[in-house]
Amino acid sequence: MWTGCLALAKAHPTDKASAMTRSKVHNVLFLCTGNSARSILAEALLNVLGDGRFRAFSAGSNPSGRVQPIAADLAEQLGYPRDALRSKPWDEFAEAGAPAMDLIITVCDNAAGEACPVWPGHPAIAHWGVPDPAAVEGSEDLRRHAYLDAMATLRRRVELLVALPADKLVRLAAAHALQEIAERTA
Repeated sequence: MWTGCLALAKAHPTDKASAMTRSKVHNVLFLCTGNSARSILAEALLNVLGDGRFRAFSAGSNPSGRVQPIAADLAEQLGYPRDALRSKPWDEFAEAGAPAMDLIITVCDNAAGEACPVWPGHPAIAHWGVPDPAAVEGSEDLRRHAYLDAMATLRRRVELLVALPADKLVRLAAAHALQEIAERTA
């Protein structure tokens, strides 16, 4: 059943000529509660792997205010600038003047069930649940492994998103395809 953020995907069906085309840069917002690890990694991955077709952002419902150091290290190893990473509230993307999002993807179960802002343009919304590496306690090795696992899962999903043909990036088709990616890589 669709709840929280995901309920908005059903509430706003595709209207007029808002189909995404190949020449359009697709704005994607990755949401998580703390915006410190998973959403940060997803932002970096899509910006690096998106081949200029996508522009990714991340935010949180209750941002921690800091990016987890291991997530920042991994993003930097991808070639994503560390200084581009910032933990921020999702409200920034619902305000006037914010970039219009085409896709919104929650990467944690908490954010998927929360009441979200109403996003300008009513973008496609999907959930790509990934275990929280920041919640893992133990040795540095154990923690780093959790981050690598989260990054590997997100990378597979981002690669599948980037590989979608332009016709699959129509608003509702995108929501369906994004959910299929999560289910195929679960």
